Amino acid sequence: QVQLVESGGGLVQAGGSLRLSCVFAGRTFSTYSMAWFRRAPGREREFVATISWGGRTTDYANFVKGRFTISRDNAKNTVYLQMNSLKPEDTAVYYCAGKSGGWTSREIEYEYWGQGTQITVSV
Repeated sequence: QVQLVESGGGLVQAGGSLRLSCVFAGRTFSTYSMAWFRRAPGREREFVATISWGGRTTDYANFVKGRFTISRDNAKNTVYLQMNSLKPEDTAVYYCAGKSGGWTSREIEYEYWGQGTQITVSV
């Protein structure tokens, strides 16, 4: 059974940085593309970033380009999301997700999900 466990959330001031981690267990991590999504209060869950199984390809939502960086360490079965220049509108629950095979920004294609970690950005 696949388990994804996020960590690194918390409260940060606008302009600050946080790094999220997501540990993957139960399958061969290096064969899974990974992604981060988020759900802000009162809004639907939305795509943030994705990374291919080998780490060579990444893709980002326009609203995080230049501020967030997704990466992975296949030796540690972990995917990361480095978030810089945080804004109050980045406040949300952030979820990591995994799918076998190729990467995508489409939420429906992700097979496995973490429980989410709260990010709150204060003014």
